[in-house]
Amino acid sequence: MSLNIVLIEPEIPNNTGNIGRLALASGSKLHLVKPFGFEIDDKRLKRAGLDYWQHLEVIYYDNIDDFFSKNKDAKMVFLSSHGTKSHWDITFEDDMFLVFGKESVGLPKPLIERHKTQLFKIPLYSESIRSLNLANAVGIIVYEGLRQIK
Repeated sequence: MSLNIVLIEPEIPNNTGNIGRLALASGSKLHLVKPFGFEIDDKRLKRAGLDYWQHLEVIYYDNIDDFFSKNKDAKMVFLSSHGTKSHWDITFEDDMFLVFGKESVGLPKPLIERHKTQLFKIPLYSESIRSLNLANAVGIIVYEGLRQIK
């Protein structure tokens, strides 16, 4: 039972470190798509991931095209505040790829357009907020996925 957490062009090392820690705790693989907004040896990344980073399975990609060419047959869902379907509607499967965009703008628009039928959002119950912190969003999705798969 495992999931694949995909971060497209992550910008904030603390988020990536925390998501790495979550990936290890949940038995998930972490896929990081360049370019990054930090160096992979950034102290903030290591601090957030603590000493767990060495135990984590991380797969790196040079860019979005590299990621999709290497995972073309994978079952994927895309998470975005622009989604029209709730994450409660995802039918999770073992080895599914959960794709998240960068902190500042989310998923690239062309990616959203190409994958509309696979696009989901986490419902927000306040008009005063436009999105959740990326690490929090990943945690919500991963553990809902594990709950369903189990």
